Amino acid sequence: MFGMKRTRRAGVVAALTVGVTLFAAGCAGGGTGGGATDGGDGGDGGDANLTITMLPKNLGNAYFDTSTAGAEAAAEQFGGTLEEVGPSEASPTSQVQYIQTAAQQGVGGLIVSANDPEALCDALDEARSAGVKVVTFDSDTNPECRDLYVNQATAEGIAKAQVDLIAEQIGDAGQIAILSASANATNQNAWIEMMEELLAAEHPDIELVEVAYGDDDDQTSFDKTAALLQTYPELKGIISPTTVGISAAARYLSTSEYKGKVALTGLGTPNQMREYVEDGTVTAFALWNPEELGYLAAYATQALITGEITGEEGDTFEAGDLGSYEVGPDATVLLGEPYVFDAENIGDFDF
Repeated sequence: MFGMKRTRRAGVVAALTVGVTLFAAGCAGGGTGGGATDGGDGGDGGDANLTITMLPKNLGNAYFDTSTAGAEAAAEQFGGTLEEVGPSEASPTSQVQYIQTAAQQGVGGLIVSANDPEALCDALDEARSAGVKVVTFDSDTNPECRDLYVNQATAEGIAKAQVDLIAEQIGDAGQIAILSASANATNQNAWIEMMEELLAAEHPDIELVEVAYGDDDDQTSFDKTAALLQTYPELKGIISPTTVGISAAARYLSTSEYKGKVALTGLGTPNQMREYVEDGTVTAFALWNPEELGYLAAYATQALITGEITGEEGDTFEAGDLGSYEVGPDATVLLGEPYVFDAENIGDFDF
């Protein structure tokens, strides 16, 4: 079942916080845009097709609303047009129709957070054959299915931040569970694999009893939290590496007998989690700035469209207010390391 399509001219959101960066700052950059023409022009962007479609895992997700706002701000700076489309539910094949439509419309670039590493490849290959530059962000496809991946942080860094937080909060001993998004989410699975390795190697007294899946749906994640607590009465903590999951779990814990007894950490946005930090349900959690992630993904797409980069390792490009970035192995660009939010600093952020 497919959801709504939301179209906005880049720049509608005027009061963005892109200038407040967590990881990098630099001089402004970018290019100029035009109408829908064929391909790049050697790097100056004068006649490039800077019409970009942004396809998150699903619409109505606060995390992706924020990343799209960042992409819109970037597109306004370099003179492009950005349209957000997406399904209402994050299932493996729910994005295929939107990819096909974008290719048929002749967009210059497509920015995708993939619901599955394999299921989108045929559609993405068709889009690339039609001249569309494909950038994945947040959740990758197989590398051969796209031109570039904008990674929020390394899998190792994200996994370690969450394991360190839960270990500190439960005294480095006891049972924990993981509340993930969908079972096919490439980013979630990579982080969980790393977390399992870290727990086994560095935290032998912590037992991971279950990995549950809330499918990035608020009510499903809420219900899964309740089920975990009922199934494991000795549970000491939950890691939820998804913004939907951690906020749903916090909502459940905040009005339950487990508040203050079962630790919760993972990846969330300050605006989602502020009330739960302030009321003591959550001590600390981590994330990168999703607005900056979308902003960087849009500039990377522009650089591919204009020919400033090809996606080869060692390519460099300017990403507006974030400064210069270099393409790493497997055509990957790294935003930075995760940031920990707690009661002392959460009031400093608005996203």
